[in-house]
Amino acid sequence: MTEVFLRRLTRWQADQQREAVADTYVKTYGDDPPGRPEFLRRYADHIQQPGFEMVVANGAGAAGCTYGFPPRRASGWWTGFRGELADDVAELASAGSVFVIIDMMVVPQQRRRGLATRMQERLLAGTDATFAAARVNRDNHAALAAFRAWDWSRLGEWQPDADTAPSEVWGRRIRK
Repeated sequence: MTEVFLRRLTRWQADQQREAVADTYVKTYGDDPPGRPEFLRRYADHIQQPGFEMVVANGAGAAGCTYGFPPRRASGWWTGFRGELADDVAELASAGSVFVIIDMMVVPQQRRRGLATRMQERLLAGTDATFAAARVNRDNHAALAAFRAWDWSRLGEWQPDADTAPSEVWGRRIRK
């Protein structure tokens, strides 16, 4: 198996690699739903967020990527959250000291080799945030198992409206 290398991308590089990232998205999730055009629309918005960070994995081609940012108060990332945040986590969220992982993609041929672990560690090492959070589709059993293995804790659920399937919200302290 080809060795996989990780590298951090600047916002400009992430924008320049938008088509390659969309290709990785399609290889990871398939083209439906919500499909490549919807992913590209969301991705263009995500790149513009202050504090955007991205790590890509390449070997003999794209192996995966992960990215995120600290959500602004007005961004609505927490809108639709159901659960009780611990006081310290709520304070960190209010202070902008939470970094959210928006997406983590690993192409099928690279799964179960520790790549997602390496990518999330590298991504979180590059942020100044104190706490990390992520929304995870409750049907994505592999992702839920990974977050448990990484010592993340379930914080609650997220469902912004009745038409959106609920996701689980997971989090962990990055540094004290």
